[in-house]
Amino acid sequence: MTAATRAPSAQAWADAFAEASNTDPEIQAHGKYFTCSYLLDATERSYVVEVQSGRVTNVAVDPGPLDVAYDFAIRASAETWRGFGEPVPAPMFHGIWAATFQRDMRLEGKVLVLMQNLRCITRQIELLRVVGAPV
Repeated sequence: MTAATRAPSAQAWADAFAEASNTDPEIQAHGKYFTCSYLLDATERSYVVEVQSGRVTNVAVDPGPLDVAYDFAIRASAETWRGFGEPVPAPMFHGIWAATFQRDMRLEGKVLVLMQNLRCITRQIELLRVVGAPV
């Protein structure tokens, strides 16, 4: 008999993600102007990450469509997000551009805001290797 493993709650993941981002030296070095909010949509669960001057100020878990505004959305299946959460991701799960071109990831909304904050967003996605997938 094996013990069932239980994934952390959505709020526990959100707290771990915020902590990892707020203590990451790279984001803190590059994030002075990193201010935006974005939706991480993993089909089964969604999060709106709010960032002010390089610090995550709030992560809303499963917000309704009018609960929290966001600038852009990064949408993918739970399977794709789980691929990003692997310690050593497989090919095409290492970055949002690869996943957009070769997997089911979609970038929607104000893509200019995404591009203006691309280095920090990329680093936050890389932190999924540490905190795990959002689903």
